[in-house]
Amino acid sequence: MEKQLHLNLLASRPPMAGGFQSGSKMKMGPGRKRDFTPLLWSQYFETIEDVEVENENGKDIFRLYCSGSSGPVLLLLHGGGHSALSWAVFTAVICSRISCRVVAMDLRAHGDTKVKNPEDLSADTMAKDVGKVVEALYGESPPPIMMIGHSMGGAIAVHTASANLVPSLLGLCVIDVVEGTAMDALNSMQNFLRSRPKTFKSLENAIEWSVKSGQIRNIESARVSMGGQVKKCEESANNPSVSNSIGEGIIEEEEEEEGAEESNKKRMKEDDQEVKKESFYTWRVELSKTEKYWDGWFRGLSALFLSCSVPKLLLLAGVDRLDKDLTIGQMQGKFQMQVLPQCGHAVHEDAPEKVADALATFMVRHKFTEFKEGFLC
Repeated sequence: MEKQLHLNLLASRPPMAGGFQSGSKMKMGPGRKRDFTPLLWSQYFETIEDVEVENENGKDIFRLYCSGSSGPVLLLLHGGGHSALSWAVFTAVICSRISCRVVAMDLRAHGDTKVKNPEDLSADTMAKDVGKVVEALYGESPPPIMMIGHSMGGAIAVHTASANLVPSLLGLCVIDVVEGTAMDALNSMQNFLRSRPKTFKSLENAIEWSVKSGQIRNIESARVSMGGQVKKCEESANNPSVSNSIGEGIIEEEEEEEGAEESNKKRMKEDDQEVKKESFYTWRVELSKTEKYWDGWFRGLSALFLSCSVPKLLLLAGVDRLDKDLTIGQMQGKFQMQVLPQCGHAVHEDAPEKVADALATFMVRHKFTEFKEGFLC
């Protein structure tokens, strides 16, 4: 079986063969209808901050989501196509475990960050962005920082650490990204991206797809994070791309009340009318156009990771993801590794408590912070 890293160039695992194309149907088991209503960022983070960074083309503005007032800073870098909101549920959990501050960053061309050159997603440029944001936030005396990255964000965290762009770096945590399997997965990534729906009839519909396709297995996380992956398009419903949108193809779980089928038909009709009047949703980032940068994100990553002098934690969804260099390094005790089974690629979204527990234990063991009073690990 071909190994799949599912880069988060976007998702956890490709949807069913061919994806959920218009007209395809997915029957769920019996039970009550689940709630796919979006959740607000403010239920998980305390503040939003937009940080201006000077560059040769002018000013870039990076969106940050923050929580906490004391302790080391957890600098969170999301995967490709995602946003800082993918860390929302994790943030609420980790802040209840240990004394820390959280800064979750929308990387360039992602989420609500606005940069002059959004096409430049090279590892070098994105690593420099991280360093500049830290400098803009804290000046010449930054607090101790633990950098944590998922997938593409994990690769950028490694590049940032190896270039010593965060001088107060305490430690490094990389989630489900390994050079060997990442490079293998690149060959099939374009096929996966083509299999995804191009548009959605509503944000609720996008959330529903993300859960039922297996991209995000935690419905709470999907409800807060999908808003960072898709954006509203104020265009005519006659646009050809809307005809490929997902809506009518997903069948809800069977409802217990009589007349559920009629209710579904009425709801779908109302959804169709709403699309014609207003808008539809599409992906914020066209990941297929970033292909020229993929090799640079991942090639040589294992050696860079092992060369970082700070304590390191590698969290994986499966042991099959380890490549030769990391296997040897792990045997030599160069980093700590933990496997979190029954998770998709979006480990921190699927199992935020398990990831928070692993990170909290790692940081306390290295005396980076302390458990909060009353919390039993």
